[in-house]
Amino acid sequence: MVCGRLVHDVAQVADFSQKMLPPSFEHPFGTDQLGRDMLARAVAGLATSLSIGLVAAVASTVIALLLSVAAAIGGPRVDALVAGLIDLMSSVPHLVLLILISCVAGRGLAGVTIGMALTHWPGLARVLRAEMRSVLARPYIAQSRSLGVGACRIAVEHLLPAVVPQVLVGAILALPHAVLHESSITFLGFGLSPDEPALGVILAEAMGYLTAGAWWLALYPGAVLALSVTLFAHVGELARSVLDPRSMQE
Repeated sequence: MVCGRLVHDVAQVADFSQKMLPPSFEHPFGTDQLGRDMLARAVAGLATSLSIGLVAAVASTVIALLLSVAAAIGGPRVDALVAGLIDLMSSVPHLVLLILISCVAGRGLAGVTIGMALTHWPGLARVLRAEMRSVLARPYIAQSRSLGVGACRIAVEHLLPAVVPQVLVGAILALPHAVLHESSITFLGFGLSPDEPALGVILAEAMGYLTAGAWWLALYPGAVLALSVTLFAHVGELARSVLDPRSMQE
């Protein structure tokens, strides 16, 4: 926490005597129009994006899990309602829906986090719902019901343990998507405020200086974003190959 605050403070320090310097030993990523160190700003921006992405990934995973359990134990009507909600959310362009929810929620840090939490769950919910329906079709579930075992107990003892691998993989894979989408809507001006050292803000500011030859303002922060998203995506795929028996057989 202290290190994060220190990096954030360093990223905000302006030195007009050092403005628009190309990459050097002293400033490996160069400096921006205010003389701020771009390496510190890129690290602070990545930390901000990862923090938001982590909260959004956990929240969306919880939403997907709760809706899937409700669909599994709530009967045909609840299942149809959840299925319809998943189809409705999936039918709207993701980025458009994210921007709308973010603006309604007040934009900024809270608005972006709420927007991503409310838009990143449909894919995982569809997978979890299908897996739980498969579990409910197994003979031992019918035997448990015939013995008077309640729906909540079936969910806790049979459904939730069966979907633990999918939940973990879904949460990990949601993180790079959330980071990329947060940077995208911030770049478009619908996300974090310009005073935040976020990657989307840095890239948006850099667009105005590319014609002046300040290529480092966009290249290095963009590379940090691309590499981090790719890394977490690979981690998610590795987790899927380890945790999901069916993917291992494939």
